[in-house]
Amino acid sequence: MFSHLELLFLQALNIFETSLRRGKFDESRVLPNGSLMEITKVYPLDAVYDGPEDVPDDVKTNNRYAGSSNWTVKEVVESVKKDFGSIDILVHSLANGPEVSKPLLETSRYGYLAAVSASSYSFVSLLKHFLPIMNPGWVTISSTYIASERTIPGYGGGMSSAKAALESDTRVLAFEAGKKTQIRVNTISAGPLGSRAAKAIGFIKKMIDYSYSNAPLQKELLADEVSNAAAFLVSPLASAVTGSVVYVDNGLNIMGLAGDSPTLAV
Repeated sequence: MFSHLELLFLQALNIFETSLRRGKFDESRVLPNGSLMEITKVYPLDAVYDGPEDVPDDVKTNNRYAGSSNWTVKEVVESVKKDFGSIDILVHSLANGPEVSKPLLETSRYGYLAAVSASSYSFVSLLKHFLPIMNPGWVTISSTYIASERTIPGYGGGMSSAKAALESDTRVLAFEAGKKTQIRVNTISAGPLGSRAAKAIGFIKKMIDYSYSNAPLQKELLADEVSNAAAFLVSPLASAVTGSVVYVDNGLNIMGLAGDSPTLAV
């Protein structure tokens, strides 16, 4: 039975734990041998804050944080170290752009920097603080998006810049962490999926339809296909792979023109 730790934003913690107890995630926890993946422990985390000294007073007294403690990056790492000693795999799967629906020309400085802080620097901070308790030779992965290198109208608020920063940081961190403790650092660029996070940008259904019509592999992209790539990257099978952006998008990233465009019809 494979077990893992879960780091969740404070506001989602109670919802997640309640749903977990009620078995709402059981289907997605089924392993190839039929057993359920065990979630050993859930830690509340707000990755915007590196340590307690970074938390503003108005946040500390906010009702949303009432009854909780030790939820900054540094404190979570200390808790994990106390409970488990060390870890093998670190997965970064979080992003937030408060102005994602705004064009870049209408994005405020606050919205832009908030997107970069939550979506890319959070990965730097997590690896920086977790690295001392990661077992040498293991791995960390994150999730990016092709808007980092191509223009995706509607994906605004500085999120495309945040993903570009995340990919650049992946390469630099692969060098630094690799030299230091042989840790591999990679990121997955998945195609359009109807996930809860993707629905926040408002046009995911159109993106899924576009991908289906224009990707070399004209089929639905499944979450399992993305998780299979993640499983490969964190396994010994990818022991020589680091600093890479791995596309799991039915090949959409290689296309220069839309194949379903009426102007290209033969």
